[in-house]
Amino acid sequence: MDKAAGPKNASQFLYPPLDPFDQRMLDVGDGHRVYVEQCGNPDGVPVVVFHGGPGGGCSPAMRRYFDPAHYRIILFDQRGCGRSRPHASTDNNTTWHLVRDIELIRDTLGIDKWYVFGGSWGATLALIYAISHTDRVRQLILRGVFLMTRAELDWFYAGGAGQFWPDVWARFVGLVPEDERHDLVEAYARRLFSGDHVLETRYARAWASWENTLASIDNDGPAGDSPAEYARAFARLENHYFRNAGFLEEDGYILNNISALAQVTGTIVQGRYDMICPPLAAYQLHNAWPRSRLVIVPRAGHALSEPGISAELVRTMDRLRRQS
Repeated sequence: MDKAAGPKNASQFLYPPLDPFDQRMLDVGDGHRVYVEQCGNPDGVPVVVFHGGPGGGCSPAMRRYFDPAHYRIILFDQRGCGRSRPHASTDNNTTWHLVRDIELIRDTLGIDKWYVFGGSWGATLALIYAISHTDRVRQLILRGVFLMTRAELDWFYAGGAGQFWPDVWARFVGLVPEDERHDLVEAYARRLFSGDHVLETRYARAWASWENTLASIDNDGPAGDSPAEYARAFARLENHYFRNAGFLEEDGYILNNISALAQVTGTIVQGRYDMICPPLAAYQLHNAWPRSRLVIVPRAGHALSEPGISAELVRTMDRLRRQS
């Protein structure tokens, strides 16, 4: 296991913002249109970025981990979030729909194989995609590993993380009647899918605040509310996926199928103090995946923007650039 801590000012490692050279809405079927963008070098080595959530959407900051002279960078908003439409929709929206969409994007853009880069839920999706389409993956670059297991969901929604953030946990739980608190995911689902837009937004903001507060090691309490439409998509999609255990056929699906990645190389970057996706999952993944490299970043939490995590991801992509 490698250990690395990035410098306090990770911005010195990040490439400057760059504008997309291609933006499009791709009809993926089932009534969904997915936003896709490309930036960097049109003739460069392709890398696709999977955002977190589900429901987080991609952002311009996600372009900045790749040398734009070398990489052809592909970002997309998964079904129901970001600029994809219909917004906040959970209809025909499962992990397997997303895997199919990724293959449609790859085929539409004429790409044979690509680097796959994802964090949190994006790491989950990257692993499932790679297990399903091993021959299309050059390497995996993962951050803040989430394996979509019951134990991980219980950690975050059944009081594990709440033992470290009791005041914030009390606010999250306090919006639910006592007789429903044994299953907060279901309790929130009743409000997030109530059909009352005001009620949905209130509970969506509470759901997003619980997660966002714990994302960075530097946070010391909730910040302001997320924008209403962002929070509604984020919360509804996360809740939909978590209620359905990621639409996976068994608990522990990823580790149970990790042998599919026997010939795939990857890097795992994990914050030591990640309160959302504790390091145990990254450690278990690394131990089960012989061709993986695990970097534990000390004094770092979950967020992509953590200085040490950002610096390590840029170093990883620069190392791959020099090797290609």
